[in-house]
Parts: sequence; structure tokens; C-alpha cells
Amino acid sequence: MARRRQIYEGKAKILYEGPEPGTLIQYFKDDATAFNAQKRGTINGKGVLNNRISEHVFTLLGNIGVPHHFIRRLNMREQLIRQVEIVPIEVIVRNVAAGTLSKRLGIEEGTQLPRTLIEYCYKDDALGDPLVAEEHIACFNWCSQDELHDIQDMAIRINDFMSGLFAGVGIRLVDFKLEFGRLYEGDYSRIILADEISPDGCRLWDMVSGEKLDKDRFRRDLGGEVEAYQEVARRLGLLPEGGENAVLDLDSHRKKRDK
Repeated sequence: MARRRQIYEGKAKILYEGPEPGTLIQYFKDDATAFNAQKRGTINGKGVLNNRISEHVFTLLGNIGVPHHFIRRLNMREQLIRQVEIVPIEVIVRNVAAGTLSKRLGIEEGTQLPRTLIEYCYKDDALGDPLVAEEHIACFNWCSQDELHDIQDMAIRINDFMSGLFAGVGIRLVDFKLEFGRLYEGDYSRIILADEISPDGCRLWDMVSGEKLDKDRFRRDLGGEVEAYQEVARRLGLLPEGGENAVLDLDSHRKKRDK
């Protein structure tokens, strides 16, 4: 498919004009950022893996009735999506204490939360995506109360499904980020899932070893980022077992690092 006019470039993806009205092409980059882009780098092949993993998860979510923007994967790095108006809120779903939650509240990382916690951040890189309350969302009319209820309901449903999906392949879903958008249909709009779901926006820990299989490997200078992303794809059945395409063993990576 011929490259079209660029609409937007973010930290991990580029959006291009789609082939039909109401569509966009989402291109996955290898660029890696952390701490609101204060740390930058490259994870070779990350875009290819994230495209495939996100396609897989969105397809499965669609099968259980979660509305989303994904239409189809076009090639190794691009997918066709519906154009939506992004709600300026990042939705953080937490099952286990980790990252900023642990730092903010002094809770030991790895502590199972007594219930699933949903947090909201205002999407603004210049402000560092600050944590906000439901009252902020209502006060500044970032979305309506009905839209927020739809977002909350979908977030819980997605969490329930994904927790089971990853547990089935020996991965603990610690927390993850979601974004939603308004899909306009005539004079009406509805909230649907947007952006991506991949190790870039999820904390994924091996259930036995506690090994981090996500972008925390980049954030914390642990190394082995590509191997971790490949391991997630392999366990989900998206990479073949054995042969030249086999994932690199994280245990071997650690031994090499420690020499």
C-alpha cells in the first residue's frame, strides 16, 4: 500500500491518512521512550512484535464484544484502523502494585491489590501526563459521565479477559494502559478501544520467576528487551517454536550480562 500523508507522530507510532474516509494507517516504530520521553532509545524489531501482539489481542477482544478501532493488519509494521477522536485520558488498570503506584504510596512492588484499581491520567506530554480524579474529568468535560461509565465497564471487562489470557501462558498481568476514542456515526458517537495493547503499555511478569517481559526492561536498564517481547509473542502462539525464529532465552541473556 502506498504511503500516504502523515497525520500524527507519537513516541511509538505514526498515523497516516487511510485509503478510505474514516480510516488511518497505524505504523509501529522501534523507538522506545520512558519517563515521559526523558529516556530514549531503540528496541530493534519492537514495532513488528507490537503490531502482531496488538492485532492478536484486539481481535480476541472483538470476539467477546469489545468495540475497537482495529480493522486488519496490513504488513509487518502497519495496521488499518478506524479514525476516532481520542479521549484525552489514559486509563491505567492495576492488579498488582508496581511502578509509580508503589513509589507514590510506598507499597512494596509485587503486592497483590485487594481489588482492581483504575486510575486516570490527563494526556499531555508537556505536563508529564498528570494523575487526575473523576472530578477533574467531569469538571473539564474531557468526557461525559455516560462515556466514562462505558470506559470503566470496558476497562474491567478487558482486564478480566486479558488476565485470563496471559495467565493461560504463564504470565501475570500486573497493570496496563488503555486509550479510548469516539467513533462518530452520523450525529452520534460511541466510545471504542483505541491505540494498542502490547508489552509497551503492559507490565507482564513471568508467573514462576517474576521475570519482567515488558518495557520495564528498558526503563530499568535490565537489557534483553527484544528477547522479552519475543517471549510474550511466542507464548501467545505468534512466533514458531524452535528453528531460526526461536526467541532468545532470557536466562542465557542474564548469564551473558553478568559475566
